Amino acid sequence: MIIAPHAAPLAADTLRAWALDEDLKRHVMADPVLAQAAGRIARRYTAGETAEEALALIAANAGRGHLTSIECAGESVRSADVANSEARIFLSLAGELKRRGEQSTVSFDLSHVGSVVSPELGLANALAIAGAAREAGSYIMISAEGSERTDLVLDLYEQISEAFPESGITVQARLHRSAQDLERVMLRPGPVRLVKGAFLESSTTAHARDSKELSENYQSMAERLVQSGHRVNLATHDAGLLASLKSRLGEELHGGLVEFEMLQGLGTELLDSLHAEGYTTREYVVFGPEWWLYVLNRIAEHPERAITALADLNTGVNA
Repeated sequence: MIIAPHAAPLAADTLRAWALDEDLKRHVMADPVLAQAAGRIARRYTAGETAEEALALIAANAGRGHLTSIECAGESVRSADVANSEARIFLSLAGELKRRGEQSTVSFDLSHVGSVVSPELGLANALAIAGAAREAGSYIMISAEGSERTDLVLDLYEQISEAFPESGITVQARLHRSAQDLERVMLRPGPVRLVKGAFLESSTTAHARDSKELSENYQSMAERLVQSGHRVNLATHDAGLLASLKSRLGEELHGGLVEFEMLQGLGTELLDSLHAEGYTTREYVVFGPEWWLYVLNRIAEHPERAITALADLNTGVNA
């Protein structure tokens, strides 16, 4: 089968638009047949719907030599009651980590816990989760959101960092503004999770996915973080990009300040190989029923995964 060169980027943009389409999400998830089918596709990219399923992977990851970060999927909550309810899931998760003596960072979108309802609500819930994570001997990692929320995310992060300086923040190399944002967040001691960026963005806002400019910007930002001695999570599945980073930074990538991070199920062999080479590695585990944006963005990163999704629909069993 021959696919025109422009088809894959168009397919990826369609998937990213669907990821942000809250009406489409509601329609699919309200229909039992569609919801069941979509759930089959999601299962490839998530630990399951319960915290117990995600927590079970901590020991499995440790056995492979990796650290873990756990997120309950969700975003763009519009109700204060729902935001508070979702925040309690993260508080319970941190409590369970403490009870079990397990080590994992706790990741989440600020919009999942109320920042879209009001910045004050998002801040209050995030501070509570950060406190619970500290009691568990860990810390929170705040996820990136679309560029229209970047200022809100960074403003709240700075307030959270005042009380919990160990808290981490995610920065997207795709955004034209991110080099300046990086200097801003590096004023805080918490780790910076550097990602390419998965959201649908205009060319005036962001570099094109898989472009030379994006790769160069990622490498430049990674180099700035590593050579400054700042804590950094280099989060990418791009083997070519990783090879370039290893060539440019060499032994500076070893040690406790630099981690390589990949998503559950999407970089297994590559992450294992990095661990075997002596690097610090972390696997990012997602659970929960609100996986819509997360899963569609994972498929959009490599549109050929849509073929795998169709296969999962046929069998109901992930290979």
